[in-house]
Amino acid sequence: MIEEMLFQSWSGILRTLLVGTLAYAGLVAFLRISGKRTLAKLNAFDLVVTVALGSTLATILLSESVALAEGLTAFVTLIALQYLVAKLSVASDGFARLVRSEPTLLMHEGRVLQGALRRERITEEELISAIRTNSGAARKDVAAVVLESDGSFSVIPKPGDGGGADYASADLPKPHG
Repeated sequence: MIEEMLFQSWSGILRTLLVGTLAYAGLVAFLRISGKRTLAKLNAFDLVVTVALGSTLATILLSESVALAEGLTAFVTLIALQYLVAKLSVASDGFARLVRSEPTLLMHEGRVLQGALRRERITEEELISAIRTNSGAARKDVAAVVLESDGSFSVIPKPGDGGGADYASADLPKPHG
């Protein structure tokens, strides 16, 4: 019993080495063909595709019931769907709004936007932590904090602090209350 948990067979190890190498090479090739956008984590959908690709690779490597051809087909399917969604998002603003969340302004000119924090389920402590982590600036030196579509925080320093480029209010998302 314990032996099976530690070692089952040389054929299993050989399969993992061979299929793993070919699946990895196939994934790299498909990603190179599909372009940088495939792995850009610009929104939640992109993150889901990235995680799904990793999960698919793990399944191909470890599940003997999944043939290499099936795994490579899964890669192509995920990448093709991601490409299609990205293409439709560029072509249609309505479709883009359907699959992508908009950035949210959480703090502006020193004022924490409590309604935005509630909607995004972020505490003020998490906001302050994001400011420290992303800029090292004190709260009073921050012009704005934006929760981006991919879940990351953008901390924009006040102009003239030497902490970065000046920002234009027109580039910030509109506050929602």
